[in-house]
Amino acid sequence: MTTRSTQPAGGALLLSEMKEFAGFPKATQRYLRRSLDIAFGRRDALECWARDEGEAASIRAQGRLYKQLDALRMQVPDDSGLDTIDPFMGVLITLTAFDLGQDRIPNFAAFRFLYERLLGASARPWLPAAFCAASALPHLHPDRRRLLLQSISESAATAPGWSNREPVFWPEWVEKVDMADAA
Repeated sequence: MTTRSTQPAGGALLLSEMKEFAGFPKATQRYLRRSLDIAFGRRDALECWARDEGEAASIRAQGRLYKQLDALRMQVPDDSGLDTIDPFMGVLITLTAFDLGQDRIPNFAAFRFLYERLLGASARPWLPAAFCAASALPHLHPDRRRLLLQSISESAATAPGWSNREPVFWPEWVEKVDMADAA
């Protein structure tokens, strides 16, 4: 006989992740959905997300950088041995610096939400270090660096362990429905 405690809590976790996503600013929600579309080729990102030439250029640059994600997922270190982190952290910090430089990810929570989906649960232990490193880079305005670095809680930065549960909610673009046509 199986007990309730041995059953996956998918519904509760899904709702929790949906609530977290809903708490992000609209621009952040848009950027997270766009980033997932680019990373996983879910749709034509330029057609769906580019509102002007500047945004189109940003999407193309993000697409070029995100081509490294497949290899990066294969390089997530199994432990904290310094010999295994060099190829992984360098690329992760570069990708993080790009995403933070787009000025749509306002805090560690939004960054973690995105990168758990881009890289998977096994990357969780490495996310605080990548976020802090990229947040301190000089390409960001000093006020933005301060806000980003202040957004990571002490518990997130010093966690003794991380969940290996994969994310269950993957936000996607939803087309608006014309209520006149729907009736």
